[in-house]
Amino acid sequence: MHKLLCLLIFIASCAGAPSHASQSVWIEELTWVEVRDAIRAGKTTLIFPTGGTEQNGPHMVLGKHNYIVKHNAGEIAKRLGNALVAPVLGYVPEGRIDPPEGHMRFPGTISIPEEVFMKLTEHAARSFRANGFRDIVLIGDSGPNQKGLQSVARQLSKEWAASGTRVHYIGDYYHTKLFEEWLKKQGLSAADIGTHAGVEDTSELMAIHPQHIRMDKLAPGGNFAATGVSGNPPRASAAYGKQGLEFRISAAVEQIRRVIPGRNP
Repeated sequence: MHKLLCLLIFIASCAGAPSHASQSVWIEELTWVEVRDAIRAGKTTLIFPTGGTEQNGPHMVLGKHNYIVKHNAGEIAKRLGNALVAPVLGYVPEGRIDPPEGHMRFPGTISIPEEVFMKLTEHAARSFRANGFRDIVLIGDSGPNQKGLQSVARQLSKEWAASGTRVHYIGDYYHTKLFEEWLKKQGLSAADIGTHAGVEDTSELMAIHPQHIRMDKLAPGGNFAATGVSGNPPRASAAYGKQGLEFRISAAVEQIRRVIPGRNP
């Protein structure tokens, strides 16, 4: 009787447990069989998120873009309902290496030439097409990513015009100004908000990975050449960040639904 009871409990627990495939939208967390079955079930959109490894002031880790875009891409896929997400690309153009320029003047930054970034993106997209994905969505969390992603999307969509596969550059994700406008309504000035490692970036990372913010290093940027900060990060907050992330996720979902009509609910 005891063995029978244990067997029944085991069967019930297995029946109620969700499969690994249903738990993740990340292809790196799935087996090839689970990816195949997800595509067959209608998950034919693949999101390819690109971030970057760059200095973000004394208060914020170099992987800021990677953490933010991973969170956002996962949320976008969940809202679409028919998408999976590729691993985040953390190697992107960050400026000349020798002599160093831009973020490369700060230790830890990693830069690759734009043509290398584009080739990597192109061949990743070719892999996704070979896998069976019909819509490949390119999202960049950093400014230098945008031009290359747009060019690759245009090139491959033209090449594959006779097939059912398309590549889509989702620029609204990066270019939306809704967060900046909203922050100004909260009383922040343009100088407070800044353009790099300021209120926007700091707040967004604070909302999802506060452990990656060095709270004791938060200070106004002032001299960008010396600190790598433009803006007033002490005015950042997790509440601000939550709203900022929502603006970007929503902007991307809306654009994807516009450019892929009929395939995204």
